[in-house]
Amino acid sequence: MKDFLLKNSDLKRVYFLLPVLLFTGFLIIFIANILIKIWIQGNQVSISPINTSKSFQYPVIKTNFIPIISATGAIIMDADSKVVLYSKNPDLRFSPASTTKLMTALTALDYFKPQDILTVKIASREGSIIGLFSGESLTLENLIYAMLLPSANDAAFAIAQNYREGHDQFIEKMNQKAKKLELLNTHYGDPAGLLDSQSYTTAFDLARLASFAVSNPLIKEIVATKEKVITDTTGTVVYRIENLNELLGINGVNGVKTGYTQEAGQVLVTSKIEKGKTIIIVIMGSEDRFLDTQKLLDLVHENLSFLSIHP
Repeated sequence: MKDFLLKNSDLKRVYFLLPVLLFTGFLIIFIANILIKIWIQGNQVSISPINTSKSFQYPVIKTNFIPIISATGAIIMDADSKVVLYSKNPDLRFSPASTTKLMTALTALDYFKPQDILTVKIASREGSIIGLFSGESLTLENLIYAMLLPSANDAAFAIAQNYREGHDQFIEKMNQKAKKLELLNTHYGDPAGLLDSQSYTTAFDLARLASFAVSNPLIKEIVATKEKVITDTTGTVVYRIENLNELLGINGVNGVKTGYTQEAGQVLVTSKIEKGKTIIIVIMGSEDRFLDTQKLLDLVHENLSFLSIHP
């Protein structure tokens, strides 16, 4: 009888504990599920901003071959979809050199209008310049022409100096915009691309930056210009400037920016129209940026098909 009562008592404990154990189990599963969702959200790969509300054209290389280039890093990217068609060390960091000026132009257009008048506060004399002098006034548009065609450092510094909070805060705005555009391996130390030790980017990030730059109508027009005459606001000081991009106008090339420092080597960002689509080509750490780019142009020229992708 005692054994029976003992067993009956144990059975009652089991009946009592069973709901508690089940509730505890469900609670653990519920909490684990929440933690897994939080982890996934925090670690998921960022996807390029593609409008999935309508179909888009997905580019594919029809006949593939491996081009022999001197560049240490390179990439071919479709500007609209951000699809990578070819890459060589796409995530290796390099100094951006004067391709920095693409970000300077994009950032400036966030805070100034093209016809706003900017005054040169301290004229730079370092590297490539057009010879601006302190106290001279030009429109932002003319300064961007000077910055993107002959790659004038004095124009880039003049733009940064005119930001309401000063030069250093303008650099901060450039880096904030880099994060906004999801350039996760990019940082700028100055508006011209002179500070190799403080600036870096990758071929992938630079291609993304270029795709956003050429989507801006003013920048797109400027980088497609071979030569231009600009003046100060009085019209008495005249600058005749030429684009440094030797490939401009060849085989659909319509931009975008050269770059060079001793540490960066030769850099070239190119945009090309292929079947009505904009293709971005980036060459970094090159011994011959124009020859390397030409080889990548050959890879995509009349060699792309576009598949319609529906959401």
